[in-house]
Amino acid sequence: MSNTTDLPPQTSFKLSMLINDTRYRSLTFQFIALLGLCFFIAWLISNAVVNLENLGQDISYRFLGNPAGYDINQQPISFSSQDTHLRAAFVGVLNTLIVAFLGCITATILGVFAGVLRLSNNWVVSKLMAVYVEAFRNVPVLIWILIIFSIMTVSLPGPRSFRGDNATATMLFDAFAFTNRGVYVPAPVWGSGSLIVVLTFVLSVIAMIAYRRYATKVLYDTGRLLPTLWPSIAIFFLPTILMFFIMGRPIGLDYPELRGFNFQGGIQVRGSLIALWFALSLYTGAFIAENVRAGIMAISKGQTEAAGALGLRPNRIMNLVILPQALRIIIPPLISQYLNLTKNSSLAIAVGYMDVTGTLGGITLNQTGRAIEAVLLLMLFYLLISLGISAIMNVYNNAVKLKER
Repeated sequence: MSNTTDLPPQTSFKLSMLINDTRYRSLTFQFIALLGLCFFIAWLISNAVVNLENLGQDISYRFLGNPAGYDINQQPISFSSQDTHLRAAFVGVLNTLIVAFLGCITATILGVFAGVLRLSNNWVVSKLMAVYVEAFRNVPVLIWILIIFSIMTVSLPGPRSFRGDNATATMLFDAFAFTNRGVYVPAPVWGSGSLIVVLTFVLSVIAMIAYRRYATKVLYDTGRLLPTLWPSIAIFFLPTILMFFIMGRPIGLDYPELRGFNFQGGIQVRGSLIALWFALSLYTGAFIAENVRAGIMAISKGQTEAAGALGLRPNRIMNLVILPQALRIIIPPLISQYLNLTKNSSLAIAVGYMDVTGTLGGITLNQTGRAIEAVLLLMLFYLLISLGISAIMNVYNNAVKLKER
């Protein structure tokens, strides 16, 4: 007598199984939806091409090689009106990346600071942070950009106020000038051997991070608390300072000086950049503060009580116990805030800051009439920068999330 179990007879595949068989039905519907979407996109593209041909136009990016014919006020790299539209777009891209980077860093610092202080036992501090959060979250960011820009334009003195014996304004440390045209700061002058100093600085930063991670690992593994503040400061500064003098002080400073009707030399940080930077940082920082507060409150109070029972100080409890656990809750919405800040930087045109929307999507589009090409390039840029931010933050999110054994 056979011990094998009876198996269901093998049935041959039939087309009717794509609808009637539950194993294939969902795949069939997904394939039909995908075909419909492809046909719809193809119809849109074909319709656009036909309409452009009827208007005597075609999709071409040759205009990027033509002279731009306009100037850009904030130039991270050299640019003149005779340069191409492609270089103008690249300058706009750099301006967007600069304000996005500065904004994300500043907003994170403000958000963590305000989020922690909102949970403070001090009633005044807690309420002040609550006022900050509610004021900036509930007013459109464009209004804050215009308010900060107007305050800078009206309250700060003009360059003429720094002139002569009757000057009503003075430079800070004879190096920084705060005017209604922007802030003038010293510019670095790179000499022979400056690259070695810069590399030493980069290595010092890496060594400082490695030491702090080692100290944390020792604490978790053995319970031994290594000092981190003074060693970190020493690792951060001493190697770079020593290399600076060993190489003969190759890095100098070009200080701004009042010549004629304006300052010459140094670096001019225009008021439009500062207003956009501060407004985006304060606005986004208010949302990050709520994310931080929610992440901290999601951690059980027993964690704080247990850490306090072991003799840890409040700041150590926050840094070593609460925040590491809260990061897994904070990071996902933090990514969204970074993306929103980067996209909100397109409001720069309201204060005359020439980002990529102002150059490629503004003046270049109007001069060339290539609306479809310019808009497609803008969409591609914001898509790539958003995907890049998401990828980097997801890597960090995977590094800090809880590991299961």
